[in-house]
Amino acid sequence: MMFGENTQLSSMANAIRFLSADAIEKSKSGHPGMPLGMADVATVLFSKFIKLNPQAPHWFDRDRFVLSAGHGSMLMYSLLYLMGYEDISIDDLMNFRQLGAKTAGHPEYGHLAGIDMTTGPLGQGISSAVGMALAERIINAKYGDDLCSHYTYVINGDGCLMEGISEEAISLAGHLRLNKLIVLWDNNNITIDGTVDKANSTDQIKRFQAVGWNTQEIDGHDYSAIEKAIAKAQKSDKPTLIACKTKIGFGAPNKAGTSKCHGSPLGADEVAAMRKALNWNYDPFEVPEEILSAWRSAARRNAETYAKWQEKAQAAGKEFDDYINDRLPADWDKHLKALEEKAISEQTKVATRKASQLCLEQIMPYVPQIVGGSADLAASNLTFVDGMKTVTADDYNGNNIMYGIREHAMGAIMNGLALHGGVIPYGGTFFVFSDYMRPSMRLAALMGIRAIYVLTHDSIGVGEDGPTHQPVEHLASYRAMPNIYTFRPCDVVETAECWRVAIESEKTPSILALSRQNLPLLRTSADINLSARGGYIIAGDKNKRQATLIATGSEVSLAVEAMHKLAEEGINVAVVSMPCTELFDKQDISYQEDVLGTAPRIAIEAAAKFGWERYVGLKGDVIGMDGFGASGPAEELYGYFGITLEEVVDSVKNCLK
Repeated sequence: MMFGENTQLSSMANAIRFLSADAIEKSKSGHPGMPLGMADVATVLFSKFIKLNPQAPHWFDRDRFVLSAGHGSMLMYSLLYLMGYEDISIDDLMNFRQLGAKTAGHPEYGHLAGIDMTTGPLGQGISSAVGMALAERIINAKYGDDLCSHYTYVINGDGCLMEGISEEAISLAGHLRLNKLIVLWDNNNITIDGTVDKANSTDQIKRFQAVGWNTQEIDGHDYSAIEKAIAKAQKSDKPTLIACKTKIGFGAPNKAGTSKCHGSPLGADEVAAMRKALNWNYDPFEVPEEILSAWRSAARRNAETYAKWQEKAQAAGKEFDDYINDRLPADWDKHLKALEEKAISEQTKVATRKASQLCLEQIMPYVPQIVGGSADLAASNLTFVDGMKTVTADDYNGNNIMYGIREHAMGAIMNGLALHGGVIPYGGTFFVFSDYMRPSMRLAALMGIRAIYVLTHDSIGVGEDGPTHQPVEHLASYRAMPNIYTFRPCDVVETAECWRVAIESEKTPSILALSRQNLPLLRTSADINLSARGGYIIAGDKNKRQATLIATGSEVSLAVEAMHKLAEEGINVAVVSMPCTELFDKQDISYQEDVLGTAPRIAIEAAAKFGWERYVGLKGDVIGMDGFGASGPAEELYGYFGITLEEVVDSVKNCLK
């Protein structure tokens, strides 16, 4: 590399450093160490390698970039501004971390066009990037290099590698030989509390090699070494880890190389000293024209590649355009409707996990973007149907992912698949093990993406496996999470209706909480998707009711049984099936009042009682769980915990006194 080019790259990197330091100093909050330390690596990556077009930021065949070390967000914001993305300005950088700013404390998906995912919780970025790289390979296998061939780059730090989720994700990436995944590790030996060796002595190079990655070690401030390493990684037959030895806070004379610059502003004196040390004779937020021009020129280098791709994409036609934009085919659900009618005519009695599999049989052949999978529980979750094909390292042209026993990674990889585009992911495990996935599910809800969780064995109906496998608080906890639909259907028809809503909900992830035990068919009509309203009267006369029973899932049939028992004693009740409280809460108040009525209300659910008070009021009752479950046959457990016909009948009578 010529000295002149070296000098230019150094100036471009310093532009990142000072925009970052100035923004953090102005806000009096932020993490300057990583942007300063990784500025050289980022400069080489973005000016020489990464394929993107700021004028078409959502170009499908662009390279994906994930700042897994999301606390270093000013690195990302500085890059977006320098490269000329239209939706970010100097004013946005000056407004860093302020209320309402696009430049949030950590990168947030949807705030700025160049941000491919929300990061901040360590380990999530590198793990979701595995999903992006996998999506690229799946779509490449269908459409070829002309339409889908790009890299997924990650910048992460020690924290991402210490988080356990990263082990699951890199293991699967190595197993599937995702060779277009390139991770640039900011190997600076510093965490918030001090040097890494105080808490960790893992040899990360050997660790990655052990799970099937290629690895390289370089000086992260040597432009030539950085360029050669990335070029080599692009030709790899495996995913690649590039360990970039850097100095955190590079350029800050007194704080570089220490934890003092990790999570706090440098301070005015240190920023001034850094300006002098790096010979940056410009005011805060000032980037000289020649440096800004160099960045903008680098950003334009892919314009011709983009134009050629556009021509190929247009030639591929509407089918390809619909596919990559996750548009559903017309009448995609007509076979699902036929399943509902058949279930009603045949009075199909199956577990809702089986009902879900019946639905998937009518969905998978007709929605090309859907990719399923399970965390080693497909035989129990019933997430696999005839005609599905498993993705392997030798053949990516499939629609089933064997995640192995990696629930943490499955949730994050599903996020990456959904964020990439061209894939609508669903993944299965036992409902109780969704606790392992919760951070990823929360991010899916926060980002507003379509991911579907098939979570079976949804109650004490699990039976003999005992309290470790019996979800109790989970329904309440997910109902408390913003922007996620928690579905608990009662029969085949409701299961199909919930699947329909989940697939059509582009900006909301969905949970399908499904039973292990068989449940009777309760619906008499499927003309209207009643589950889409969250709750509705499934049985009884709303105008004659003396009480209302509200239930979900397996307890709806119990409520209907109690309705008939009470009718024998001259007491009229109506039964409300509430498959999704979140959707019910979105209905207008007149609909809610019409469904719930003014008579006493009793809620029934084989789970924690928490949350049902809002529907039953002070004069109502909740029949459910006050503690954890127990090991024993399911039918005995319902009796042991008082979720029985007799208990429901007695509760109604007590409420009527």
